[in-house]
Amino acid sequence: TKDIPVANFIMHEIHCRRNIEVCRYCSESIPKSEMKNHIESEHVQVTCKCGMKTEKRLLKDHEASACPLRPALCRYCDIQLAFSKLQDHEIYCGARTERCGECGRNVMVKELKEHPRVCG
Repeated sequence: TKDIPVANFIMHEIHCRRNIEVCRYCSESIPKSEMKNHIESEHVQVTCKCGMKTEKRLLKDHEASACPLRPALCRYCDIQLAFSKLQDHEIYCGARTERCGECGRNVMVKELKEHPRVCG
């Protein structure tokens, strides 16, 4: 919003009422000529690959941080899989064992980082 000189206020108000409208979804002031495009690009309902319905403007955030099908990396083997499968995979993957080159013991992958402290 800008300060408008009193002498110009009535003309400004007429111009705004004729050319600007408030979006019923986000309360943003949009030129009337762009309202249809604004609604289609921001507020139209879309369905994510996971089946959740959301406004188009919110889809990227959902896909990046909330979608159960978003890509996630296993902290043990760096394989990429769906976030919803990550926990079960990491339980299995972390329980695998690898032989320690120093002491020769089989150590669970999830304990490899801490193992050098207790090795031998």
